[in-house]
This record gives sequence, structure tokens and C-alpha cells, in this order.
Amino acid sequence: MIARVTHPTVAKFTAALLEAGMTQEADGIRILTDEVRTAALAADALGVPVGAIANSLVFKAVHGDQVEPLLVLTSGAHRADVSRLKELTGADRIDKADAQFVRDHTGQPIGGVAPAGHQHRIRTLVDNHLATFPVVWAAAGHPKSVYPTTFPHLAALTGGTAADVRREEDDS
Repeated sequence: MIARVTHPTVAKFTAALLEAGMTQEADGIRILTDEVRTAALAADALGVPVGAIANSLVFKAVHGDQVEPLLVLTSGAHRADVSRLKELTGADRIDKADAQFVRDHTGQPIGGVAPAGHQHRIRTLVDNHLATFPVVWAAAGHPKSVYPTTFPHLAALTGGTAADVRREEDDS
């Protein structure tokens, strides 16, 4: 299941973990043999519930003529509600980010965006639902990489805001 390879985006993320004092998380990074670009694929590969996967979703938060990246770490069990994100950020609009925008702002590819290790700190919302799992798994900078962490560590690492980001119909 685990292939030992080195990749620059994973190395940069590892450095961010170490700088934050998260040695245990850095030691837990796994490089899987197959890409896990979706929460379902990651959950299957790791043998964990899909809700324990922290999806890294990058959006464009539009404030007047300014556009900034917004990283939403949401549980794989549901989708982020764009209206809710707009309310939480005070943005005029929340737009889907394309692959180039994601890479430009994170230095990482879609499907492998880690919570940190980006060129600049990105405003981040961390889904409160992730707190219901003792261990959550997030991408580590590449579509084949994941690492175990906790909800408090995700919030601390990103400087993110804990928030309810899911659609109302996902509450069931």
C-alpha cells in the first residue's frame, strides 16, 4: 500500500509540519501506490469512514474587485455549502477555483492540496464535523499522499476558523 517516494510538494508540506512542531504528523505521512483524489478513494485506501477524510477544497472568494483563495477543509461525508461560505467570509461571491488557480495559490495539485505548505498563508475554514473523529486524514501535497491528524491540529496548523460549512440537507 505504501510506496516510499520523495516529491517536492510533499517535502514542502513536511517542512511546514515540522516548523509547526507537528513531528508525529510528519512521521505519519503516507505515499500510497494509487492517487486518492476523492474522499471515497482515500477512505477506501485507508480503511476509514469517508467522514474522517478532510477534503481540501479551494475556492475563489470575491470581495468587490479583489479575489483571494479560500481553503475549506471539509469532511468527506458531505459537501460545503457555497452560500454558507459566502456568509462566513463576508465575500460577495464564492466561485469554484480551477486547477491553475489552485496551483498558483497552493503550489499543489487538485486532489493533493495539503492544509499548509503553500506560498502564502491561505484563509481557511475547518469543518466542525471533522471534530467527531479522533483521527482525520488529509492530503499531504500530492494526490498519492495523506497524513493522520486531528481537528485541533488542522485548525492550529492552518490558523483556520472552525465552522459549520455543510449544506443543511447534509445534516441528517
